[in-house]
Amino acid sequence: MNLCDWNELRALLTRHGFHFSKSMGQNFLTDPQIPADIAAASGATADCGVLEIGPGAGCLTAELAQRAGKVVSVELDKALLPVLAETMSPYPNVEILNADVLRLDLAALATEKFVGLRPIVCANLPYNITSPVLSRLAETPCFQSITVLLQREVAQRLAAPQGSGDGGAFTLFLQYYMETKLLFDVPPDRFQPRPKVHSAVLHCVRRERPAVAVDDEVFFFQVIHGAFLLRRKTLVNSLAAALPGYEKADIQAALETCGLPENIRGERLTLDDFARLAVQLR
Repeated sequence: MNLCDWNELRALLTRHGFHFSKSMGQNFLTDPQIPADIAAASGATADCGVLEIGPGAGCLTAELAQRAGKVVSVELDKALLPVLAETMSPYPNVEILNADVLRLDLAALATEKFVGLRPIVCANLPYNITSPVLSRLAETPCFQSITVLLQREVAQRLAAPQGSGDGGAFTLFLQYYMETKLLFDVPPDRFQPRPKVHSAVLHCVRRERPAVAVDDEVFFFQVIHGAFLLRRKTLVNSLAAALPGYEKADIQAALETCGLPENIRGERLTLDDFARLAVQLR
């Protein structure tokens, strides 16, 4: 069965009584080249265990199964379980978990399911859970890479150069743990139903160690998030609003010590800048 042929796919879904759910962000790929390219970009090989999130009818799952040692696909929608049971029957190395990925212990899952394999992630992520899923994955050190299809605007932001003004607090959070790269675009007409936005593939490779050395990681990220609290305001004003107990004069003094302009905005700082600033504020 060609899982990207809309006529075949529609007949399959109809046979199992499946209906698309907007709340779950379900958009299935209908161009077979796209899942093949995503799976290839993930670098999945026989020594890999791949965690997939939101397999849909399984077009990307099938591509991954032909490359990886094992694929564990987490699907929240129970209505897709009989569909996947049929489409994944040729692949004994695929396991479908009916679960909410945000409620799973991902480190424990990888330890249990990927014994002797190198854990990676590859998924066509539901767009409504992109940030929380990527947060969980970035903070789970066993996953060596993450390759995901996202809304293009989000992917561009997460791959933006630090200090360019194109990223945000979450960009820096992700780049603290991972090296990010935008790979290729996927237009709306490659999906069914067609989304209202363009999509793109983001590839993230885990750093051997975080991008910068910090003594107090919690406070470091408080400073980063505070810097973007009032994004169109200066960094001084934004941090003064975000960090109770810190006066503007204290923040200005810290900026001066770091060699940063008094009127700079948070979006112009790199992770290195924030690491130095956090030390001075402390």
